[in-house]
Amino acid sequence: MRTDTILNRLAAGAAGLVGIAALAIVGFILLSTWPLVTSGEIGSILTGAWRPFAASPTYGIGPMVVVSALLSVAALGLAFPVALGIVGFLHGVGPRRPGRVMLGVAQFMTSIPTVVYGFVAVMLLVPWIRQVAETGSGYSLLAAVITLSLLVLPTIVLVIHARLERVAPGLMRTGQALGMTSAQAMLGIVLPAARGSLATALVLGFCRAVGDTLVALMVAGNAPQVPSSILDSVRALTSHIALVLATDSFSPEYRSISAAALLLFLLTALLSLLVRRLESRRSV
Repeated sequence: MRTDTILNRLAAGAAGLVGIAALAIVGFILLSTWPLVTSGEIGSILTGAWRPFAASPTYGIGPMVVVSALLSVAALGLAFPVALGIVGFLHGVGPRRPGRVMLGVAQFMTSIPTVVYGFVAVMLLVPWIRQVAETGSGYSLLAAVITLSLLVLPTIVLVIHARLERVAPGLMRTGQALGMTSAQAMLGIVLPAARGSLATALVLGFCRAVGDTLVALMVAGNAPQVPSSILDSVRALTSHIALVLATDSFSPEYRSISAAALLLFLLTALLSLLVRRLESRRSV
């Protein structure tokens, strides 16, 4: 049997195993949430408040849904402009040697475990916020947003860089031939030409932020509430799942994590389909 035939079969088998595992995960999530759907509890769990110790206890994950959205959007709001600046510096706006150093730093950041980001934030960022704000514990929405923005930054940088590496040199020369400065060519020609990659980077950065567990668990404070201030402690969907799984397995609280898992799965699946659509349009 030829080597390429063996490799093709091995690749097909690996892809089949991945597909089976994905289907098994989907099936398990649907199976665990089906009782909530049939009993009509799913709506109240997704939108209600988390008050397990009240006289009339409720087990809604509504505050965690709001917090996950806030964390992800705010982290992207911080990281994306910085990523654009770094990418612009890499591709002609800044000197070449410092640009290579910045690219190396971004690549290195992707190899740092998430728990290290959380640990550094707990040791340095949280006490700084507590000292500057002079209120609260420092474990807050603000701490989680800053840490998550650092976590998603290299992902955004590398996705955009991979695209601009192919198209930027020619477009920059075109801009220079038209009398543009490097910054003008980057803003007026290069980035608009790479708008598909920019959208892909945004979606992937959002997926990275909304799916992270450790940062939200370690620095956000884990208070199940809708924040009224960036200094309030909050709890995200991912950290909610981790906390409940670590302490319980047969209570009404436990059922809420099935709804949280279903919501996260549907969100990431839709965003993955969006990325594929953006990539297919870019390749046309």
